[in-house]
Amino acid sequence: MPLPAAAACAKPADTFCFVIISTCPHAWGGSEELWRGAALHLVQAGHAVHLFKTHVQAEHPRIAELRAAGCTITDLLAPPPVRLRLHHRALPARWRPQPLEAEQLLGQALYQLQPHLTLISQGSNLDGIALAQLCARLHHPYALVAQKAAEIFLVYDEGRQAAQQAYQAAQHCFFVSRHNLALTQCQLALALPRASVVFNPVNVPYGGELPAPPVAGVWQLACVARLDVLDKGQDLLLHVLARPHWREQPLHLTFFGAGPQRQALVELADFLGIGAQVSFAGQVADVPGIWRTHHALVLPSRYEGLPLALVEAMLCGRPAIATPAGGIAELLVDNVTGFLATAPTIDALDEALTRAWARRADWPQLGAQAARHAWATVPPDPAADFSQQLLQLAYSLATPSQNHAL
Repeated sequence: MPLPAAAACAKPADTFCFVIISTCPHAWGGSEELWRGAALHLVQAGHAVHLFKTHVQAEHPRIAELRAAGCTITDLLAPPPVRLRLHHRALPARWRPQPLEAEQLLGQALYQLQPHLTLISQGSNLDGIALAQLCARLHHPYALVAQKAAEIFLVYDEGRQAAQQAYQAAQHCFFVSRHNLALTQCQLALALPRASVVFNPVNVPYGGELPAPPVAGVWQLACVARLDVLDKGQDLLLHVLARPHWREQPLHLTFFGAGPQRQALVELADFLGIGAQVSFAGQVADVPGIWRTHHALVLPSRYEGLPLALVEAMLCGRPAIATPAGGIAELLVDNVTGFLATAPTIDALDEALTRAWARRADWPQLGAQAARHAWATVPPDPAADFSQQLLQLAYSLATPSQNHAL
C-alpha cells in the first residue's frame, strides 16, 4: 500500500526525531547504505537522527561522515566507561555487554529520546524481531527494512507469533525486491498490506556507462560480493570453472570483496586445479574502476535482496551472468541485458555461462542495453526517496487524520 502523499511533509516548520537501529553485526555493511543516505538527507533538512548499531569504529569513513553531519551514534556493544569499571572492579578487562544489556541500553535511549519514528534496518528479514518487540513494548512506532530473504529459512513455531506480530505492528515494511516481499509473506503466512519495495543507493555515477575494455586475448570476469558462500555462492562458480570445457578457455575470474571465507575459496580454487584462472582482489572502493578493466559480472548467489553489484555493473554498461536469487530476475533480462541461470546450482550456472560465452562478441551491446534498462528502472537517488518516505510516515503519525492513508 502506498505511503501518504509527499505533500504532507511540505510544512517547513515540521521537525522530527528519528531513531535508526541497524542489525548489521560488522563495522559496516552494504545493508546500511540505505539508512545512511536517508539519515544524511534527514539531518540536512533539520531533523534529529540518532543511530544505534554494534561494532562501531569511530575511524570508519561512514561513521565519521554521519557524526560530522550531526547524527549521534551509539555502539550497543561498547565496553563500559572507565568510571563504571572503577566502580565495579570485578568486571573482566575485556567485558562487553550481552544482548540483554544492549536491549536495556536501547530501551533507556528510546524512553529518553521519544522518537517520532524508529527504523529497524535488518540485514535479512527476521533478525530485527526482538528490536520490534522492544519498540512495541514501549509503544514507539517503528518501520522495518529487510535487505534479504532466504528460502531456506522458515520461522520456528516458538518464534512465529513474535515475527508475525512484529510485521503486523510495523507502520510500514520496506523490502528491496518483490521476491523478498512475497517470500516473507509466505514465511509468515501473513499478508503485509503496509509494505513496499525500495532501492538501495549505488556507488557508481548514475548515467556513467563506461566503454567496453579491450579483450587483449583474455576475457576478464568479475564476481563482486562478500566472500561468504552461504549467501553469495562463490563455491558454485569455482566448481563450474573446474569442469573440463572451461579449463582451457581464455578467461580469468577475479573475486572482489572481503569476508569470512576468503582462505577457504583460495584453497578450493587450488584444490580444483584452477588457481591460475582465479584472483582475489579484496575490497575495492573504486567500483567504476572494476568495470574499466572487466567485461562481465558473474553472480552465483544462493540468496539475495537485490545485489548492488548487479545494479552497479549494469549502470556501468556491463552484462551479468547470474542466478535468479532474490530480486535478480526483476532487473536482469535473460539474453537481453545478461544471462540468467534457472537456479543457484552448478549445472544451471554452467548452462548460463555457456550461453554467455557463445555470445561474448555481443557483450558490449548487451552491456549498453543493460545500462539503458537500469536507468529506466532504478531511481537516481534512492536514499533521498527513502528519506521522504520516512518523513511521510513521521508526519502521518504526528497528524492522526493522515493515518488512514497508510
